[in-house]
Amino acid sequence: MTTDSCLLPGLISVEQARDQLMQAIPPLRETETLPLEQACGRVLSAPVKARLDLPPSDNSAMDGYALCGESGEPYRLLGKSLAGHPFSGSLKAGECVRITTGAVLPAGADRVVMQEQAELRENTLIPQAETKAGDHIRRCGEDVRAGQVLIDSGRALKVPEIALLAAAGVREVTVLRRVRAALLSVGDELRPLETPPSELGDGDIYDSNRIALKAALAQLDLEVIDLGCLPDEPAAIRDALVQARDRADIVVTSGGVSVGEADFTRRVLEELGQLDLWRLAIKPGKPFAFGRLPRDKGETLFFGLPGNPVSALVTLYQLVLPALEKLKGIAAENRGTFFQGRARLLNPIRKAPGRTDYQRGYTYRDSDGLQVVRSTGIQGSHILSGFAEANCFVVLSRESGNCETGDWVTIEPFQKPLT
Repeated sequence: MTTDSCLLPGLISVEQARDQLMQAIPPLRETETLPLEQACGRVLSAPVKARLDLPPSDNSAMDGYALCGESGEPYRLLGKSLAGHPFSGSLKAGECVRITTGAVLPAGADRVVMQEQAELRENTLIPQAETKAGDHIRRCGEDVRAGQVLIDSGRALKVPEIALLAAAGVREVTVLRRVRAALLSVGDELRPLETPPSELGDGDIYDSNRIALKAALAQLDLEVIDLGCLPDEPAAIRDALVQARDRADIVVTSGGVSVGEADFTRRVLEELGQLDLWRLAIKPGKPFAFGRLPRDKGETLFFGLPGNPVSALVTLYQLVLPALEKLKGIAAENRGTFFQGRARLLNPIRKAPGRTDYQRGYTYRDSDGLQVVRSTGIQGSHILSGFAEANCFVVLSRESGNCETGDWVTIEPFQKPLT
C-alpha cells in the first residue's frame, strides 16, 4: 500500500491545522506595567535595558587576599575588604588586604590569591602558589553593560530572567495583559461533582471535562472565566456565549458542536459569528471547531474540543496551546516547541494508517541506560486511567502502521499543562 492511499480523504493534518490557527490569530496588544516580582510568566511588550553595569565594580571571585603586583617578598597586610564594606585606601606594590567573595577590589590590587594558597604570619602574607594579574577577579561590566538590552519584547519571563533584571536594577516591566479564557460545558447529561453517584440518572455523567480543562488553562497563566455547565437550551447557550464574547478573548468548550439533533451550540455560534468545523487527521480527537465571535472592538475566538475526555486534552495540548502562545504575544522565535526524542518500544502497538496517533505512554531509562517506552493501558479516547499513568505521547505518523516490540518510536514527553 502506498503512502498516498493510506491518507483518509477530507482530513486536515495536525500541521495544517496549526498553521491555519497561527494565520488566523492576532496577538494581544493591550499592556500593563507590573512590579518585577509579579511578572514571572508574563510576556514583555517592550525591550528591557540594564540600569547599571554587572558587576558594578571589580570584585573578588574568591575568599582570599587582594594583592598589588607580583612580589618576590612577602606582602604587607593593610586591612580588609568585605562585601558591603570596601577597603578605603589603595595598595602599592608588595601590599595586600584580606578580601571576601564579592567584595570590591581595592585600588591598586591586580590579583587575588585564594586563602587556601596563602600563609598569614601576623601582618605578613606569603603566597603558596604563583599568581598573575587578573587571577580570581570579576571585572566591572563583564556580564552586563549599563543601557544594554537584556531581554527583548515577545518573551515570557522566567525565573532566571527575573533574577537578571533584578540584579540590573529593573523594578518594573511593561507586559501584555493576560489572556482571558471563558470555559463552559453544554449537555443535559452533565452533572456537577457535588451530585452523589446514587442521584445520577441513566446516561448522566459528571462534568469532568470542564474541571480538567480549567486546571489545564490555569497552568498557562490565563485569567479563566468559568461559566459553568449549561443545559441543551438555545436561550441559555446564547446568553452564556454573549457573556463569553463580551468578557473573554477565547471561549473553550468540549463536545456539543457536531451535527446532532440536540447540538444547539453550533447553531447559536453560527448566529453570533463564524464557525469552521475541521475533521483532523489525529487520533484521538478528529472533530475540532474553530470560530470567531465579533464584538464592538475586535473578536473573541472559539475553540470547540471533542467531547471524549482524552480527545479534549490531546487537542488542547496539540492545537490550542500553540495558538495561545501567539495570542499571548510570544514572538515566533520564543514559542515553545514539542520536544521529541526516540525510545525503544516495550510492547506492540496496533495502528491503521490515516491519522497521526498520539498514544499515551510511559518512558524511562532502563538499567542499561537505554530510553524505552511502553503503552499505558487501553488507548480508547474515553480511557482516562491510562492517561493519568502516562508521562509522554508515543507519536505515530499519519502514514505508519503497526509497531512491534523493539521498534524505535518517536516520543513527546509531557510539558505544561499536562505535567
